[in-house]
Amino acid sequence: WGREQMNLANKITIIRILMIPVFLLFAVIEFPYHMAAAVAVFLAASLTDKLDGYIARKYNMITDFGKFMDPLADKLLVTAAFLVLIQLGRIEAWIVFIILAREFAVTGLRTLAAAQNIIIAASSYGKIKTVTQIIAIVILLMDNYPFSLLNLPVDAVMTYAALISTVISGIDYFKKNMQVITRMK
Repeated sequence: WGREQMNLANKITIIRILMIPVFLLFAVIEFPYHMAAAVAVFLAASLTDKLDGYIARKYNMITDFGKFMDPLADKLLVTAAFLVLIQLGRIEAWIVFIILAREFAVTGLRTLAAAQNIIIAASSYGKIKTVTQIIAIVILLMDNYPFSLLNLPVDAVMTYAALISTVISGIDYFKKNMQVITRMK
């Protein structure tokens, strides 16, 4: 990856990766409003995903570096958040395992497809999965606040919504791209 590939979109992707340790520190080191700070960093990092993609497409800044690093940055951020939530006891490890297994499986499918010069674009199910995961992560990081004041189990609802949308999107990717697997030699 040469210097010419370090455009604005790719720099934003790098910033997202650099935000992950900041998020982790805020999430696990206790100080006043540390979790609110962690949530703010997580949301800012999540928003940079939309920003770098928009910039890359609008200004024709799509590079091999960005194609590789952008999805990796997303997976690192989500993985970090889910691991923190396991540590905090706010999500079951089996749920996180299913979510991460889907991420690894779809990444593997995309890698196989790329080797066959096939590009697998994000599906609407994948976009729904991303949104539900981000909402679930934020609510779980905030320990269901403010919904806990009303005794509403929004954290549980969003956790299962994220799990279900993750499984459905994974099935959808494999169903639509089975030719990638059947073409393997």
